[in-house]
Amino acid sequence: MLIPLSHEPENVELVSILQQAQSLVTGLLKSSPTDPSSPISRIPNLEGIEAIQRLAIPGEPQDITSVIREALSIFDNRMRLDHPKCFAYIPSCPSPLAYFGDFLTSIFNVNASMWTISSGPSAIEASLILWLASQVGLPSSAGGCFVSGGSMANMTGIIAARDQMLLPEQRANAIIYVSDQTHISVAKGLHMIGFCDYQIRVIPTDSKFCLDCKALQQTIDGDRRIGRLPFLIIASCGSTNTGSIDPLHAIADITRNERMWLHVDGAYGASIALSSTKRHLVDGLGRADSISWDGHKWLFQTYGCGIVLVRDKKSLEDSFKIDAEYIRTSLAPDGSTNFYNVSPELSRPARAISLWFTLRVLGHNRIGEMIDQGFTLASTAEHELRLLPNWEIVSPAISSIVVFRFSPPGLDIVTADSLNSKISARLLDENSAAIMTTKIRGRIVLRLCAINPAVHPDTISLIVYRMNSIAKEELSFILPVKEPQAVPNYIRTEGYTPVGLKRSRI
Repeated sequence: MLIPLSHEPENVELVSILQQAQSLVTGLLKSSPTDPSSPISRIPNLEGIEAIQRLAIPGEPQDITSVIREALSIFDNRMRLDHPKCFAYIPSCPSPLAYFGDFLTSIFNVNASMWTISSGPSAIEASLILWLASQVGLPSSAGGCFVSGGSMANMTGIIAARDQMLLPEQRANAIIYVSDQTHISVAKGLHMIGFCDYQIRVIPTDSKFCLDCKALQQTIDGDRRIGRLPFLIIASCGSTNTGSIDPLHAIADITRNERMWLHVDGAYGASIALSSTKRHLVDGLGRADSISWDGHKWLFQTYGCGIVLVRDKKSLEDSFKIDAEYIRTSLAPDGSTNFYNVSPELSRPARAISLWFTLRVLGHNRIGEMIDQGFTLASTAEHELRLLPNWEIVSPAISSIVVFRFSPPGLDIVTADSLNSKISARLLDENSAAIMTTKIRGRIVLRLCAINPAVHPDTISLIVYRMNSIAKEELSFILPVKEPQAVPNYIRTEGYTPVGLKRSRI
């Protein structure tokens, strides 16, 4: 079947394609990602990679049915971040409503850059930005836009900070302050904008992995004494490693006293502002001058749904407003937004529609409940781990992330680190769970991030139970096996049962 050249309703080929597309979408939705027996991850071998790469080369026209089969085979090779046993990275667990929002965005194919060509979607984006800003506590002067993700949102906020706080001749002397838990996208953005390594100060974090405000103030004072120009502090609201939230009020006090700009990386944690029970954790977020926020993390959207918010919408216009004779803005009414004037992009999809559609159908309260479930899941994991010997909680479940390691006595650092890496690898190899490692203060640790609202706490309990079994098996390969001693019947105990589970379920 050849690709149709016409979109007319009577075009037989187009009708056939639409029918096949409908069948494909229905089949994909029916193959629910909540099936725990489905593979979490599939990575092709060298032969498989070469086969996929051969598909990338266009040739003679192909039957659309065969190309659909090829596409499905390509997408089979991935980690399913929406899998109910995937707790790696910060997984994307989009609502099916987000799929439909994306479908609408693609079908209508709006360039959401100018009011004259995207007035409907632009009106939604402008209003949704104001609503999101109000949820984190920003004033009515706030503004922002949707971007591809947290990396672009962070970079956009930093550009606004640079242009508001520095004259061109001051840029080479300017200093930026981050913590040792700041996301790597910040360093990448600073490099792309033109800042150098000598301009970045990495401030240590405290025992809770939050930015140390005393060390921050001392470093600022030291830079001023040598003639440097402190201008930007970048705080974390939900760090990727531990989910830690920096002391936002204390940092905001410093930025105000020092006349600096406060940017908060809330790509993961800003969503807590919509929680029905935990929003107090992000109190102070509204004191930021700019905020990054990812809808494709804890707002259950597809990639890429990033958001940048600013305290004063004029700050984005000062950085990004442009004009040209071929861009007509005369038809835009007063008060409307031409988003190319507040965004790094000119051509841009209507990214806000998917989030709008999801929020509109589910409602504010339901989204809050879905966010709350992540806290419940992480707390369950922490609670189960604390009941077991030899497990150390490195960072408790502040948000939906808990960090831990298997730390039996008598192991040197290298052996213990290797053991935890093996636990992670075995969990994934046997399709029990995707719980990846990270490194915190020089040690390999295990990290669980639970934001999938479809996951039940019992699932977490069973995964911890299996993880503990794997840990003990791996430990037995390292330590000498002791001869078992007989245990009198009167002091025998039954095996460990995860909290909240009936024994018949194990």
